[in-house]
Amino acid sequence: MKLLTFASKKTLKQHIGVILPTNPKEICDLSEALSISISLKELIASGEQNMMETVRSGISSGKGRKLLATLDILPPIDNPEKILCVGMNYREHCIEQDVPIPVEPTIFSKFNNTITKYNGDVIFDSKLTQEMDWEVEMVIVIGKECRNVRKENAMEYVAGYSVSHDVSARDWQMKKNGGQWLLGKSMDTFFPYGPYIVTKDEQIDPHNLGIRCYVNDKIVQDSNTNELVFKTEELLEFISKLVTLVPGDLISTGTPSGVGCFRNPPVFLKNGDIVRCEIDKLGAVENKMVDINHKMSSM
Repeated sequence: MKLLTFASKKTLKQHIGVILPTNPKEICDLSEALSISISLKELIASGEQNMMETVRSGISSGKGRKLLATLDILPPIDNPEKILCVGMNYREHCIEQDVPIPVEPTIFSKFNNTITKYNGDVIFDSKLTQEMDWEVEMVIVIGKECRNVRKENAMEYVAGYSVSHDVSARDWQMKKNGGQWLLGKSMDTFFPYGPYIVTKDEQIDPHNLGIRCYVNDKIVQDSNTNELVFKTEELLEFISKLVTLVPGDLISTGTPSGVGCFRNPPVFLKNGDIVRCEIDKLGAVENKMVDINHKMSSM
C-alpha cells in the first residue's frame, strides 16, 4: 500500500488516503470513505492488522475516490516524536570522505521544523549559509513501539519506507557550532520527504533499490540501497538499545557518494536549483531551492 496525507485544494482539510492498486492516478480518501478523523501516524499506531483492515474496508466501500492530481500532497507524518538520521552509511560515501567505514551506526537527529512536503520549496538564507548540499536517503517508518529488539525480529516493528532529501548546510555542519551536525541539518524545511509511505505488504526488498539524486536534471548520486553499511534490522537493533522508538518515528538511513561538498572543486546549491531525490518503487521528492534574500528582493 501507498499511504498518504493530503488536503483538498478547495477545503484545505487534512485527510488520509491510499493510492488505489488498480489505478495509481486515483486514491481512496479513507477519512471520507470510512467517516474517520485520524492521522496517518494514528492509523499506523493502531497496529499492522488493524491498519490493513481499515485500508481494505475503505477501498472496498467504493467511496472517497479522488484523482491524485487534484490533491495537495502533504508530508505523510508531520509530527513524528523523533527524526533520527544515520551518517556515513554507504561505503562509497565513506570512501569519498576518506574516512573509515563505521563499525557501529553514526546517529544524529533533525527537528520537526525541518519537515516539508515532497514538492515543497527548501528555504535558506545565503547570508547565513553558503554551503547548501543535497543528500538522497531512504526513510524507515516505525510501526510499533520498539525497545531492545534483536535484528532477527526487527522487521516486525517497521511500518514501511519513504524517500527524503536530507538537506545539509555544510558550513554549519562541519565548520561552525563546534563541529556538531544538528544545526546544519535542522534549519526550517531541511527535510522534505514523501510523497507517501510504502508499507511492507508491497513486499519490496528495501535493501536492493536504485537510489538517485538529480540537480537541475543532471544526475549527481547514483547507487543502490544494497550498499548500505547498516541495514534496517541492524539499525533498529542498535538504536533501540539506547532509545525507545515509537509509531511514526522516522529514520533516514544515510546517503550514497556524490554529494557536493566532497567534489573537487566543491559544488553547492544556489537559489532556483531543482533537486530531485528518487528511490525505485518508493517514489521521489523534488524541491526548488529558494534563497530568502532573492525572495525578498523580488517583492
